[in-house]
Amino acid sequence: MKKTLVTIGVLACMFASCQSKQETATTCNQENPVVSTIMARRSIRKYKPQPVEREKMDLILQCGINAPNGQNKQSWEVRVVDNPALLDEMKEAIAKGHPNMPAEMAKGCFRGAPTMVFIARDTKYDFSPYDCGLLAENMVLSAWSMGIGSVCLGSPVRFLTDNAECVPYLEKLGFSEGYELSLCVGFGYAEETPEAKPRDWGKVKYVD
Repeated sequence: MKKTLVTIGVLACMFASCQSKQETATTCNQENPVVSTIMARRSIRKYKPQPVEREKMDLILQCGINAPNGQNKQSWEVRVVDNPALLDEMKEAIAKGHPNMPAEMAKGCFRGAPTMVFIARDTKYDFSPYDCGLLAENMVLSAWSMGIGSVCLGSPVRFLTDNAECVPYLEKLGFSEGYELSLCVGFGYAEETPEAKPRDWGKVKYVD
């Protein structure tokens, strides 16, 4: 009888411990705003036409430049374009520079984002691509917490840097000598609510 009671007690403790862990995880997801933002954020590819208010963009940019970075070199430069006419000119230049590209691809290269952020890396520092990625991650997460969607884009980097038609627009962005365009991030108010795509937890392992 005593042995049975001990077994029941152990099982009860294990159940309580398991339940406590589940409740902790649930509470963490529900009440921790950082975790909630990370888990809820989605890449947005359809936007309302109005650009993000500059006061809000200033805060997003502040969050970006406060990202971790190697040796505090801050090996990035950031340019923001929210002028729809200028964005249209850039898309037209991309189309002219790539005559074999479908017109819709050139037109949609910024995914309709009304505010575009162009991030350049310091080519003299080999860790700068990672610094730029950390910068962008801070920006997209802070934006989402403010109800602002975003999408990270690599193709416009290629489209803007592999032809002569786009050179004037790269020059207009005015990056310092030794910096090269590395990443583009679009921001705006979402016109869609995409579902989360599955993540492969099997790629994550603890090593003892």
